Amino acid sequence: MKVKKKHLRGEEGFTLIEIIAVLIVLGVLAAVAVPKYMDLQGDAKEKAATGQVAELKGTLQTAWAKKFMADGSNPAASAVVTESGFTSVTAEDIGSAPDIWNVELTASSTSVVNIEVNNRNSDTGYNATGTWIRPETE
Repeated sequence: MKVKKKHLRGEEGFTLIEIIAVLIVLGVLAAVAVPKYMDLQGDAKEKAATGQVAELKGTLQTAWAKKFMADGSNPAASAVVTESGFTSVTAEDIGSAPDIWNVELTASSTSVVNIEVNNRNSDTGYNATGTWIRPETE
């Protein structure tokens, strides 16, 4: 039995030079793109911690307003911290699983509260600081 070989005309594979050229182009693209996306997780952690600081500022503002409305006088920063449910000297865990933040609120004067976010669910990299300043009333 004779086997016939069928030759396809115009059907050829890639040359070695073409394959190498494509690999070089892909390598250059990877070298440019990978560093840009390498630290996305770190940036996301930083932004999440900054958002938590903003949330705590809102919590302090609400606590200040409640205390001000109840007493009729401008409460000290330490009173605002305790009104919001925190102690003023230790780091505390707030939130509920899976979103438990370790934060520290410190009344540094009668009108300033320093806010520090230390971590989220014991995962490091979630660090941010901020300052809440008591509104002045006339």
